[in-house]
Amino acid sequence: MDEVQKVLQEGLSKNFASVHVSIVECPDLTSAPFNLSAPGLCGNAKLVDIGGPPFLFPYAQRDKVYSFRHIADMCDSKEPFMLGAGAGPAHVLGVNSEMMNTIKLEPNGKSVNRGYVAKIDKITNACQLQPMPCDEFNLMGNFLVCDGLPGQVFEVKASTRIGEEDFSRCLKNSLKRYYGEKPVALGGVFLIEQGKANIHIMSDFSESPITSEEQVNQWLKFFEMGSTLVCLGELVSHDPGYDLRDEHFHCFNDQGEGGHYHYDTTPQSVQYRGYFVMAHDVYRIDQPAHKLVW
Repeated sequence: MDEVQKVLQEGLSKNFASVHVSIVECPDLTSAPFNLSAPGLCGNAKLVDIGGPPFLFPYAQRDKVYSFRHIADMCDSKEPFMLGAGAGPAHVLGVNSEMMNTIKLEPNGKSVNRGYVAKIDKITNACQLQPMPCDEFNLMGNFLVCDGLPGQVFEVKASTRIGEEDFSRCLKNSLKRYYGEKPVALGGVFLIEQGKANIHIMSDFSESPITSEEQVNQWLKFFEMGSTLVCLGELVSHDPGYDLRDEHFHCFNDQGEGGHYHYDTTPQSVQYRGYFVMAHDVYRIDQPAHKLVW
């Protein structure tokens, strides 16, 4: 952890005017503004990468439905805390959506699920944020899976962006530049405490094939959303050949907004604060047979 702390401190300092990376006891993540389903990020930490964007294009494979409990069993976790980014349960909602996942699985099939989904209102094209309606999701997911216990974590504070990299990509690239082809993985939560960010929400499934990046960007709906944004997800510095998603974070705020984090739009005033742990293992589940080529 000491080595990674120094790597992150040095790497982020090239992209932000003010950076402070330290090792601290994890704050209680069940409290505001986090409001997550477990107090910490520690204990048997691993990353789980399920499905992926190839299941969306050229047509969505709507039969790709996953259960959090089944995923937990597949990665040898009995009663885990799972948090991160994915696609919402379209088979329940009736439409495609972005999922902000925070769920603690408990004995006897019970769970504490404080997650959200963000979808597009078909009439107004506005964002609709609502609580996660079930313990299943579709198509893809990128989660930190852990016991949800207190313990030591990385606290990363960064403000006033002076470079071109967004916060999560800067974390990933800082590790990649130092460790090269040695994969180092982080998962956790970060806040955008001041400033605004560019966020997308997937439209409902397309009835016509989507075959290019240009078509994807026309299909996605982009919004500028304000703080405080709570961003959940994970990143890995190097893909050792499993078509891993190298970084993926979804976010929500208390103004009824949420979606997929891209980058801040207010570099002079932006202020980030995040808490992360290193994962010991990465599980790849239901890897698509083909990659996206654009």
